[in-house]
Amino acid sequence: MQEQFVINYFTVGLFFIVSILFVPLVVFITKFLAPYNPTEEKLLIYECGVPPRPGLFAHFYVRYYIFAFLFVIFDVEAVFLFPWAVYFRQLGISGIVTVFIFIIILILGLVYAVRKGILKWVT
Repeated sequence: MQEQFVINYFTVGLFFIVSILFVPLVVFITKFLAPYNPTEEKLLIYECGVPPRPGLFAHFYVRYYIFAFLFVIFDVEAVFLFPWAVYFRQLGISGIVTVFIFIIILILGLVYAVRKGILKWVT
């Protein structure tokens, strides 16, 4: 029993060391093997096909970040609903009630976001 415990720690330690050494090794190999042929055109900043003009301030709307944040929230919702769907029969009525409360809270959050105008793309 004690030997298995030590072997498990050895495996975790070995995995940790290999994972720490893997990133610098891959970066070094990539620098060594990748072709490097920069030209003036390759070094230009590419933004939607429009050539960059110096001196202009880049304007980003906060709305895009809020929209992305809402996407992440509803994406995480799917992660929480998947285990519930797997154990649906074992959870019984309490599991059904709990997931409906969860979904109602998410719907209320979406209704709030719609009423605040966060999901409107028109400026």
